[in-house]
Amino acid sequence: MNGPTIPGQTMRTVQPLPRKANTLTRVGVFGGTFDPIHIGHLIIASEMKYALDLDRILFVLAARPPHKTEQEITSDHHRMAMLQSALKGQPDFEASDIELNRSGVSYTADTLDELTRQNPSDQFVFLMGEDSLRDLPRWHDPKRILRLAEIGVAARPGVEVDLSSIHAAIPRSKGRIHLVETPEIGISARDIRERVATGKPVAYQVPYPIEEYIRDHGLYLPCEGER
Repeated sequence: MNGPTIPGQTMRTVQPLPRKANTLTRVGVFGGTFDPIHIGHLIIASEMKYALDLDRILFVLAARPPHKTEQEITSDHHRMAMLQSALKGQPDFEASDIELNRSGVSYTADTLDELTRQNPSDQFVFLMGEDSLRDLPRWHDPKRILRLAEIGVAARPGVEVDLSSIHAAIPRSKGRIHLVETPEIGISARDIRERVATGKPVAYQVPYPIEEYIRDHGLYLPCEGER
């Protein structure tokens, strides 16, 4: 059964989008600092893959996200090692270092441009949370983002977006934004870092290999560990 109607959108997507014959490969682009990657990320990715009929998902490790320029971020090689470990054995999930290999701030529009040049036969769907969708008109070059990719939005309880205002600000977005009902997951990377720093367990909130990696490398400990 479909979810509730929200302003500017007829229905939230809860069934997989119909696949047309001879369509391009559909690739989800899931960006983030993944500091660390946790079970919530993997559940959301799985839900989005099903609902949006994606062939695979690229987990793009952000190097210098524009909204976190003042935040200390764990070193690239630790975050990439954890990301690759979490995705091991899942052929439809792939870690991407495309932003790590590019200087400057990590803008989504630039990443999608580069992915399109590298994979011209792929159809990209950029994945985001509903709270990020609300801010999309203020992102760097949102018109280019919508030209290069559709948008898959993980609908979050308590967050409502007036899609009509998004369409007014970015006319190209009409018909290219798909809302997907996803489970409410009370896990965040910030909470995990804080739990580790205070000696609390993170079992079952991150995959076990990630729990081991954090412990073995002393990550997220106050004034300790390699960053």
